[in-house]
Amino acid sequence: MSRLDSVQDKGNDNPEPIRLDADQQPTTGGSQDNEKQPSPYEKAHHDNTHAERAREKEEAQEKKQENSDASKEEGSNDDQPAGGYDATPVPRAPPGWTVKIIFHRATNLPMADINSMSSDPYVLAQINTDMPKRHKEDPLLRMRTPTIRRSTDPEWNFEWIVGNIPSSGFKLKARVYDEDPNDHDDRLGNVHIPIHEINEKWPGIQEQPFKIMKRSGSKRAYAVRAVAACMSKAKHLHGDLYVSIQLLGRTDIDNGGHVFTVGPQWWIRHHAPMLGRIAGRKEPDDDNGQTEKEKSKTERYNFQANQIQFRGPVPDGLYHRYVEFRPFVKQMFTSSGVRGWVLSKALHHQHARVYNFDRTTKWGHFPQGPCKEMTQAFLDLVHYDEGGRIFTYVLSLDALFRFTETGKEFGIDMLSKHTMHSDVSVYIAFSGEFFICRLKYKNKPPPPDAADTGSVSSENGEHDHEHDGANESHPPNDLSNGPPNDEPPKDPAHYQLVIDNDSGTYRPNAKMLPLLKKFLAANLPGLHIQTLDSQKDAEKMGRMKQAQRDRKKKEGDHIVYAQADASSISSSDEEELDALEQSAQDEGVSEPGLAHQLKQDAGLKGKARLEQWKQNLPGHTRE
Repeated sequence: MSRLDSVQDKGNDNPEPIRLDADQQPTTGGSQDNEKQPSPYEKAHHDNTHAERAREKEEAQEKKQENSDASKEEGSNDDQPAGGYDATPVPRAPPGWTVKIIFHRATNLPMADINSMSSDPYVLAQINTDMPKRHKEDPLLRMRTPTIRRSTDPEWNFEWIVGNIPSSGFKLKARVYDEDPNDHDDRLGNVHIPIHEINEKWPGIQEQPFKIMKRSGSKRAYAVRAVAACMSKAKHLHGDLYVSIQLLGRTDIDNGGHVFTVGPQWWIRHHAPMLGRIAGRKEPDDDNGQTEKEKSKTERYNFQANQIQFRGPVPDGLYHRYVEFRPFVKQMFTSSGVRGWVLSKALHHQHARVYNFDRTTKWGHFPQGPCKEMTQAFLDLVHYDEGGRIFTYVLSLDALFRFTETGKEFGIDMLSKHTMHSDVSVYIAFSGEFFICRLKYKNKPPPPDAADTGSVSSENGEHDHEHDGANESHPPNDLSNGPPNDEPPKDPAHYQLVIDNDSGTYRPNAKMLPLLKKFLAANLPGLHIQTLDSQKDAEKMGRMKQAQRDRKKKEGDHIVYAQADASSISSSDEEELDALEQSAQDEGVSEPGLAHQLKQDAGLKGKARLEQWKQNLPGHTRE
């Protein structure tokens, strides 16, 4: 069982409600002279009540003004567009309960895939409570299970630990879907589990079956299921979802104002071959012993997107809203108007394509919580210090960390916008960019140019040393025993995470960088962390990022991401891509990116098809 972090600040109890003055009773008859006159005590009480109301109103206005002033970044003025840091406090509530939800298995699911007469099911769960939010646009608490391939009786045994469930209970909504990466996912049904009250004597639920409601499920899938039942000995047409809910005790936290994911911690690596081709991202095979002709063969393209579920809760101070720097931005985030609806729909679709789930998606779990192995998994997702990569990231309000590589190339930049990462969320915790540097000596602090008050060497158990410049970093320096010539060392103490608040979409407050650093240090133990203010540290940040780009040019950016499964591209497609790429090399074109890719495809596709047609002519001998 994971431990709970308590990172909230204490506050005052809820104020007592204002009571109305009920001393005066209404009259039912008689003249004005006969009306009861208030006593001197009643007059004084009446005056004191109005004075108290006036003071409370004045205090409320002052508090509102303080929150408004605190939400402005240093150096901002009234001309700044709405958005950015929001100082609205989390509503006060007593600490809630920690519960563990286990999705065990499902039975008799419908067959969404006619070809395989089966399904690829997963569960998308959501928790609803009666606790007030800071804003109505705050996202709901959700969790997705891994996908079980080709099964109508899947078994997940997936755990989800949630903190701060109120004593008034909650409602668990579990939607069962069939994963279909080539189309929209088909819903197979819903399960609603209401829990009306929780206390220390609540017995919980032990692997209980719940009937899957077919009303919102795919009619095609259930029709196939009905036909299959008629042709077999199956007696039941409805499915069941087996769920357990266990009470783990009180959440160790001061303010129970919002629910959050405690664990387990996990990571997901998404692959998108089509987007990889658009962005020009690919990884070659091992070229040892290959001829020049073999090396020039087409390599499968892939674009990698990553997600890591950190342990919550996210500190209350990490709370930012999108910035209305253009009139259409508000329409886009709120889906208001035709233009806003179209833009929001397009961005949601782009998010679904980038963070696409299919057979190539990789998962990893850490039920023990933040640990050294989790930090190593993060370094593996970013490929350590290889290739001088820079990443764009978004941290959600439920501690979900999403990131992809970014760059000046149009294709990659298009796929790494913060709006896409957040799935057009109105509120997030933080956003910006980051990159990784490798240190020559793990027991020494980073070099002077890369270390300042943002370094957390002391937090990782190391001693502070005087910066003598002896500990170089890659980049910008060439270091042995690591990329590009050798395998990277696996010890997280060799690496430094340099992270900033460079995000025009949400414009995170630089004053919150220490909170972000503390949160990341708790979830990525052993890793050096340095934070940079995109405004105050603009010169240093530009210099360090330029070193990354220079390293990328020097080492090459083609050694990037894992290849897709061989079944994802047919042999005929590979032959056509081979001919297409060979034609590009003959033309002497090497510029990457979306614009060039589209232009190249349009100009050379006919030539490639003609060359392939010639190779298939009878009597033609292939090399």
